[in-house]
Amino acid sequence: MPVWGVVLTVLVVALGSAGVGGVVGGRFAAQGAESAEDQAPQLNNEPPSGAPSRAPDTIAGVSQRVSPSVVSIQDSDARLSGNGSGFVIAGDHVVTNNHVAAALDGGLEVVYSDGSTSEAEIVDTRPETDLAVLKLIEPISVEPLEWGDSDQATVGDSVIAIGAPLGLAGTVTTGIISAVDRPVGLGEGGPGSEAAIEALQTDAAINPGNSGGPLVDMQGRVIGVNSAIATMGAPEGGQSGSIGLGFAIPSADAEAVVNDLLGGDPAARADIGAELDTGYENGARIQSDADAGGEAVEPDGPADRAGLRPGDVITEFDGEPVGDADALIALLAEKRPDDEVRLTYERDREPRTTDITLGSSTD
Repeated sequence: MPVWGVVLTVLVVALGSAGVGGVVGGRFAAQGAESAEDQAPQLNNEPPSGAPSRAPDTIAGVSQRVSPSVVSIQDSDARLSGNGSGFVIAGDHVVTNNHVAAALDGGLEVVYSDGSTSEAEIVDTRPETDLAVLKLIEPISVEPLEWGDSDQATVGDSVIAIGAPLGLAGTVTTGIISAVDRPVGLGEGGPGSEAAIEALQTDAAINPGNSGGPLVDMQGRVIGVNSAIATMGAPEGGQSGSIGLGFAIPSADAEAVVNDLLGGDPAARADIGAELDTGYENGARIQSDADAGGEAVEPDGPADRAGLRPGDVITEFDGEPVGDADALIALLAEKRPDDEVRLTYERDREPRTTDITLGSSTD
């Protein structure tokens, strides 16, 4: 085995109460010239007092104007300086990761870049997409950040990550988009809180405490929510840091989820009504009844009505290839209950197709 041939793990990058993030399993085109109409957002945030002014289209200029809208998130009585990060959007709301909000037992508090604080409360969360929205109580005035279009991001685009790694608020790192649509599975938080994302991969340094902070383009628009890193591992009880493999939830997905949460939509998610084998890597295989500890295919559920059986291997979902269970979960997160999609699956190594009407996780 070569020196680098060790098992990569994916690490959600919140800073827990003991300062150690959870280790979870995972697997593993520059943007064209901007038109005259596609100018940098007119953020009203002023550069820090005494800081030299920089052009708005430079790294320094973008970070000066975006940073005031990025906050550290902590327990109001925690001894650590920060648990994670977030960013202010319209309506005095803050977007962050679910695994950041879920880790805080006491009252929520956000800390702005100038040291000001505001209490906050959770509006709603979506664990399966690892997103949460907070409402600020008596916020200070900062310009809300704008969503960008992650569908237009491509390998080689320059990006900036802003957050509070290791509690160091206002930390700015830069890099490029290294890959798009990278399937990443997150299992932090116990049964029922597993998340799977088709991430933007970046080499911008992301470390514990960066979770929930924005990944912005060179116009200062949020194109991703920083959520996880790959690491070569660490001694037991230790904490690994960035090796240049960071993952962010694309804004195209995050904005839609945030709008749902703010609209008060129920947190129901699309479901196929079958237990999947998370250890199988040649498609999304439905477990056997024995492995599932019962019926692996829910009677009269979506999979059952579509003709699927235990042991069937789903290889394509709505025209997208399915490499494993994580990839299918990520694709399901983009759908809604009652959506109808075409599945390709294998039974006894013979390919078959069927249409399935997706169910709801709350059924």
